[in-house]
Amino acid sequence: MSEFRIHHDVNELLSLLQVRGGDGAEGYIDLLQKHRTPYVTTTVSAHSAKVKLAEFSKTPEDFLRKYDELKSKNVRNLDPLVYLLSKLCEDKETLQFLQQNAKERSESSANANSSTTTSYSVPQSSTKMSMQELDELRKKLGNVTASSNAPLPAEVTRKMLRDKHNKKNSTQPNPVFPNWVYDRPALIGDFMTSPAPAAEPAVAIGTLPLSAQEQFVVEDLLFVLIGVDGRDITAQPVLGRQNRSFIVETTLDVSVKELVNRILPVASYYSTITRFIEEKSSFEYGQVNHALTAAMRTLMKEYLILVTQLEHLQRQGLLSLQKLWFYIQPTMRTMEILASIASSLDKGDCMGGSTLSLLHDRTFNYTGDSQAQELCLYLTKAASVPYFEILEKWIYRGIIKDPYSEFMVEEHELQKEKIQEDYNDKYWDQRYTIVQHRIPSFLQKMADKILSTGKYLNVVRECGRDVTCPDAKEVLYTLKERAYVEQIEKAYNYASKVLLDFLMEEKELVSRLRSIKHYFLMDKGDFFVHFMDLTEEELKKPVDDIVPPRLEALLELALRMSTANTDPFKDDLKIDLMPHDVITQLLRVLAIETKQEKAIINAEPTDVALSGLEAFSFDYIVKWPLSLIINRKALTRYQMLFRHMFYCKHVERLLCNVWISNKDSRQYSLHSAKWFAAAFALRQRMLNFVQNIQYYMMFEVMEPTWHVMENNLKTASNIDDVLCHHTSFLDNCLKDCMLTNPELLRIFSKLMSVCVMFTNCMQRFTQSLRLERLSQEQEMMEAPPAQSEPEKKKTTTKFLAAHADGPQSDAGFEATISKFDSNFSLLLLDLLDKLSVYSTNDCEHSMISIIYRLDFNGFYTERLERMAVERNQKAAA
Repeated sequence: MSEFRIHHDVNELLSLLQVRGGDGAEGYIDLLQKHRTPYVTTTVSAHSAKVKLAEFSKTPEDFLRKYDELKSKNVRNLDPLVYLLSKLCEDKETLQFLQQNAKERSESSANANSSTTTSYSVPQSSTKMSMQELDELRKKLGNVTASSNAPLPAEVTRKMLRDKHNKKNSTQPNPVFPNWVYDRPALIGDFMTSPAPAAEPAVAIGTLPLSAQEQFVVEDLLFVLIGVDGRDITAQPVLGRQNRSFIVETTLDVSVKELVNRILPVASYYSTITRFIEEKSSFEYGQVNHALTAAMRTLMKEYLILVTQLEHLQRQGLLSLQKLWFYIQPTMRTMEILASIASSLDKGDCMGGSTLSLLHDRTFNYTGDSQAQELCLYLTKAASVPYFEILEKWIYRGIIKDPYSEFMVEEHELQKEKIQEDYNDKYWDQRYTIVQHRIPSFLQKMADKILSTGKYLNVVRECGRDVTCPDAKEVLYTLKERAYVEQIEKAYNYASKVLLDFLMEEKELVSRLRSIKHYFLMDKGDFFVHFMDLTEEELKKPVDDIVPPRLEALLELALRMSTANTDPFKDDLKIDLMPHDVITQLLRVLAIETKQEKAIINAEPTDVALSGLEAFSFDYIVKWPLSLIINRKALTRYQMLFRHMFYCKHVERLLCNVWISNKDSRQYSLHSAKWFAAAFALRQRMLNFVQNIQYYMMFEVMEPTWHVMENNLKTASNIDDVLCHHTSFLDNCLKDCMLTNPELLRIFSKLMSVCVMFTNCMQRFTQSLRLERLSQEQEMMEAPPAQSEPEKKKTTTKFLAAHADGPQSDAGFEATISKFDSNFSLLLLDLLDKLSVYSTNDCEHSMISIIYRLDFNGFYTERLERMAVERNQKAAA
């Protein structure tokens, strides 16, 4: 069971039981994950659990009858379910809670459906029901249940199956028997039920002598044993899946009737087997059932030969009732087993793998009975031949030819081209899937390997290469599972190696991933310097004003001017302008399947136009079959990492530009420059923060995680391992870069916004100073030329200093810088505090290195400790 399935099931269970508070779903999921194992470590004892539940039940007979019915249908996981229910019965507290929950749910359901009416009149709850009313109500409910569970007519079932198969294979409809096969009852070997009552015999058989009675009864029995009514023994009509019963003349001698009743079950078995063969041999019920009925026909021929020989003895007057009983006994056990198998398969509507599961289980159940086991083994071998033919084509060539939907692997019509376009496209997971009820029980352990083997070969086939396993051998059913397990293992190892070598060597998967790393993880520093210098002015524009071909041309120029020119896959890099900024994109992804999802998706767009820089991202062209690994979901994760780091790099450049423009302040006097000290210190703190965050992401998260993935890819044995390692790499990068935690992401976004607003403020202020200085210089140039050069210089300096101090002395600038400083410090402390909490509580130890980097001299330590104490006091309160 996958982690996502566990998560879904736990949430569903909590919702059904209306559990609130506690550790929530995560606590239970962690507990289950810790105690789960990939193997079945315990064998469930169903017998004691069944007895315990029967004792606990108010209607034990109904419970045992239902259990036997489900068992006869070969329902999967029945015994583990019964064992779980028996354990729940032992836990009084849980049982009480479940009863209370059931009561509340029934009451709420009754209130919700109070407006609906029913066709049955139920007495008021205030009055007691009489036993007669109770029996009448039970009978009505039983009739409703029986009518709802009644099997569909055979012709309706065949039509439904035929339509289902033809819908799946519309180009090649399956063959069908002509209608006259079903319309002529005389062609069927079973009893013909005539609506007209049988004629009364001229003389009652009970009035005849005992020898005459025996002679007539033997003749009747020989007819009944081959599905023809006798004179004194007649078959009753069969309703649904009932067993055939017979009416014996009541005047028959008691001793003769006793022997007749011993022999009649064989006729009932014959009727059950014949009906099963006639129905399930139709094409609509699949190749496995067809092969099984063919094997049963062979056994029935031997039975009919025996009856023919008995008829020959009877004509010669050598067959008495005792001899008939003696000759029929060896066949009785065989007919009983065949009828039991036919009845179970019919009740369970078994086809394909479920038929083989039932036959395999019966074969093992008859371990102590060699004759019965040999019979079941013969049937299972015969029925498994068409199934194993489909299996051989799948594991040896990667082809599915399953016209009747019997095989455990089901093919879905999906286009591999969409894997590069659709984020939610799950081609690899959904093109071929396992259908649980079609898996034969003897192949259950190998089901995943069978699925993977065919998938691997199918990928190579779709690339135009014909592959056939060199170790291909015919797969035959045997009680020694190791025989076909070894063949499946060999096919799996070959398929894994073929696809892995194809992707790694011929398609150069690792080189492709390195190429993506160069651009999306900003591996090529000189390329990004060139690119950001070239596109700086273009990316400042609103996204609607940007011309994509111009950006593509600038990208091409940057690639050619940098070391990225040596990358053979550089032409696959493209420009993509996204509809949202990176923070909005990340929050929308993180809100999936949460309470905030609808609010975020339906939120009205802001009036602020998106700049080119906020919308900018790279895209990458990946072709089949590499798109299995580098699909749209993986590329989206790469894009989110890239946009995050690209924006950080942009903020760093803005802060560096402020540092350059602030050099103008050096020409002012010391008295003027000290007003800038607070702004310079804040700028340096911001720059230190941004640079350390970038260093952490690139050299403490991405680079080590990349090397781990690269080493894992060298030891990968199949493509599923490659997918797992690649997905794990991206998930770890996103998590350690704080992109999967909405709380950290919002704080980080605010910090970046404060930095950007600060740089804009400083640039405007520096620009105003520069303009004022130019205007003052122009005024000085227009001054009278009578002054000498030293005096002129002294006057100019004094004038500039006086006017430069003007805007600085204004308390507005100082208050603005102080507010920026306060906001930045509060947000940074909040971030460090949250990182400290997550690194401690959630064991995210990699994040603690950010704290050590930003708080390298203990500047924030005291305040962080104070915040931790306050948090603990609040928690205690």
